[in-house]
Amino acid sequence: MGNCIPMSPSVLESKNPLDLLEIMGNFSYYDSNMTWDYDAAPCHNQYCPLFQRVAPTFLAVTCAAAALGTGALLVALAKRPHAGGWPQSRALVAQLAVGMGLFAALLPPVAVGIGQGWQLGTGLCRLTHLLWHWSLFAQGLLVGSSCCSTAWCRWDPRSRRLAVAVWAGALLLATPAALASGTVAAPETSCIRRSVDILSPAYVLHLALCLCLFLLLPAVLLAATLAMPQLRAGWEPGTSASWLFFGLWVPYGVGLAVDFLLRARLLQPTCGTFEHFDYVLGLNEGLGVLHCCLGPAALLAARLCCRGAGTSGSC
Repeated sequence: MGNCIPMSPSVLESKNPLDLLEIMGNFSYYDSNMTWDYDAAPCHNQYCPLFQRVAPTFLAVTCAAAALGTGALLVALAKRPHAGGWPQSRALVAQLAVGMGLFAALLPPVAVGIGQGWQLGTGLCRLTHLLWHWSLFAQGLLVGSSCCSTAWCRWDPRSRRLAVAVWAGALLLATPAALASGTVAAPETSCIRRSVDILSPAYVLHLALCLCLFLLLPAVLLAATLAMPQLRAGWEPGTSASWLFFGLWVPYGVGLAVDFLLRARLLQPTCGTFEHFDYVLGLNEGLGVLHCCLGPAALLAARLCCRGAGTSGSC
């Protein structure tokens, strides 16, 4: 999570920024007390050693919680196939569960790679990034389509075609993430999110798509809901459970935008930026990762609320 950059802001233009998906392996080549003289002030960045200590445990706990939550959600969906009481349609909830389960399934190899280095090769590194972002784009498109359409209220040919379009479109949108990622050996092999130049077409396209998913899409949906009476009329407390996805990932979207501006030198880095920004970006990404364990719990809680209130959700 965040960037592990063992350098001062004067060389912030690194081709190998490391974050949660940038499985960094052994950090022994980093100085845990990095000090840089920037504008005559010593700058210290100790994010990387902290990341190495905290990330594996965080990912393990998150993965375990996500497995339990997603399993309980799928059992609840399968136990009474025709029962009502869900805040949204069963077809939508089931697909959201699949998306969160896919995301959670990638956490174990990421956690192992942090401690032991990436041993699975460049192909599987890029596949990991592809699946990671496929899950995120699919969930975002599912939530977005549920706010603008009633197609998910029935599992019929129309909704099945929409499901195919959403998952196929999400896979296409995730492709630039795979193209921009890769492995580096320094000194152990690491799988990194960006193995290309900051202004390379693959990374710029990937960044633009992520900003559309994490920032533009929720902003447009919120504005449309406030501006259109028919959308406001269909808004219920239970339907907001799926919006947890956007709520958790919006801060990371902002962090990605600032990170790009710093690395492209469109913003002037400072000593304070060097010392603190990695922590902010790392925390933001960690918050987003929590969606895979908090999402199932929110959907199950929303179902209990709908059943207790005697409602059947937006459908």
